[in-house]
This record gives sequence, structure tokens and C-alpha cells, in this order.
Amino acid sequence: MQAALRLPLRYAISVCAGIAAANGVYLIVAVLELEAVREVPALMQILKFLGGGYLICIGIMLLRAPRRTINAGNPVTALHAPGMRRQFAVGFLSAIFNPKNAIFYLSLFMVMVAVETPLVVRVLYAFWMVGIVFVWDMGVALAFGNERVQKIPGQWVFRIEKFSGVVLAVFGFMLAVG
Repeated sequence: MQAALRLPLRYAISVCAGIAAANGVYLIVAVLELEAVREVPALMQILKFLGGGYLICIGIMLLRAPRRTINAGNPVTALHAPGMRRQFAVGFLSAIFNPKNAIFYLSLFMVMVAVETPLVVRVLYAFWMVGIVFVWDMGVALAFGNERVQKIPGQWVFRIEKFSGVVLAVFGFMLAVG
């Protein structure tokens, strides 16, 4: 949503691709039946700590961002800096450090996919799910990249950014210490 509001659509596509790729990593783990990862408390704690730290960083970046118009030139944070690789990394890191993704995909495969399901079918499931994530995120990017949506007064976008920053930082803190 941030990339779609602040940057050209190609960067939002890059963010969406990063998110889908990170989900793909978790799906590979799930497909290979490494659900034991979930049962290793130390590994899950590290993932929670890293995820919480990342959410706190994004929250702080949003809180520190100055007021500017939606299509302001000269981005001031990594979240708004142009660059296909940079935006791919923003999307990838936001998804890979989200422990809910790991828990969701591992538990989904453990509950919904039978042990007897052939590896090829599980891989097809994974590709389908990565595709769905990418299509959904692109829909969000296209909706927020729409010119009518971008005419929302800048004061509302500024307030939404600040509110999102607080929420992300609080969730990150709760995740890291919880």
C-alpha cells in the first residue's frame, strides 16, 4: 500500500513480488515437511524476536516520516526509496520476519494436506498459494495506486501513516517480548 501510494506502480509490483517470494520460502519449508521447526521453541523465539524487531523498525520509520504529499519526490526512508531491488527487499523482509506466515503455512500443510500427498502435488499447492498471495497484493497495490485514491488529502495519509507506525511498533514490541 505504501509503495502504491508513494512510488510508481513498478515498485509496488516489486514489493508484492518480495512478499510472495518470502511466502514461497515458508511454503518450501512446509512442503518439505519441516514442521518440526515449529516444535523447536528456540527457533520460534528467534523468529518472533526478529519479526518483532522488524515491525518496530517499520513503525519507527513511519513515525519519523515527515508530512508530505502522496506523490512527493525525494523519498526520505528506505520504505519510500525507489529501486526495484530495494522495494523487493522491503516486501521480502516484511513477510519473512512475520512469524504468522510460518505458523500459518506449516499448520495449514499439517492439517489440510495428507502425509500421503505426493511431493509434486504439494509443490503445486505451494505455487498456487504463492500465486494467490501475489495476485491479492497486486490487487491492493492497483487499488491504492489508483488516481482517485491518490487524491485523498495528504493530511489523512499522514495520520494513517502515524497510526500505522504506532500500531506496528506496539505489535512488534508485543511479539518480541511475548
